[in-house]
Amino acid sequence: MLAARKAGAATLECSLDLRLSMTTVEIGTAEWAWKGRRFPYPARCKERTIYHWTDEGFQPVARYSSSLIKLVPTDWGAPTFEIDGIKMLPTAQISPYADAERKVGMIQPRGKIILDTCGGLGYFAAWCVRGQAVHVQSYEKNSDVIWLRSMNPWSPCAGTALTLTQADVTDAVTTLASNSVHAVLHDPPRFGIAGELYSQDFYAQLARVLKRKGKLFHYTGSPNKLSSGRDLASEVAKRLGNAGFAAEKRGDGVLAVKT
Repeated sequence: MLAARKAGAATLECSLDLRLSMTTVEIGTAEWAWKGRRFPYPARCKERTIYHWTDEGFQPVARYSSSLIKLVPTDWGAPTFEIDGIKMLPTAQISPYADAERKVGMIQPRGKIILDTCGGLGYFAAWCVRGQAVHVQSYEKNSDVIWLRSMNPWSPCAGTALTLTQADVTDAVTTLASNSVHAVLHDPPRFGIAGELYSQDFYAQLARVLKRKGKLFHYTGSPNKLSSGRDLASEVAKRLGNAGFAAEKRGDGVLAVKT
């Protein structure tokens, strides 16, 4: 916008929703306008920061309670998010949204009831809904992450095909009926942050609620593999095997089928 103003342009075609769509803004000397509302030019924009408009002006999409949680732009349009500086979604070589599409494809969502254990920004859920899942039951423990999700134009809205519940899935899963879901998507935080989501007891609960021959994709990444030689994906596959799955490493995670 500042470049357009400097060039003397009266209007500018740009995106105000992280490349989801294009719109026209009016370029003024002291302010810019969009849909009849006028806004000041931000005094300074920080790197790796997304802003939203409030009565107090443009503010970062970030919150700090017990941890600093913020929405972070990417080269792909769809943002990722960070907790205390730790990136929660892969973005180096692929859009986090496209990455979610690939992973959801492994569990073939069409016509299925799906358990989404760690909802995050909702990209898994979005592709399940687009893939014609019957219903997605999504859980997210952190209220600040749910707030980020409400601010992110790429995140899906809850509706008839998607339910988002603020809850710890390790507790919530115990209340679900046995053999009640056709597939599970499990994208937990790192083991050091949430080891309970990698436990044998939790995997046993996932096996209990999943129908026979139901599929599970478990994201693991490769933390500490270079520094310690630890192979987390192999550890996860072994525990899933003990819980009644046929499991194998697939990409940056583990794909398993309940036997």
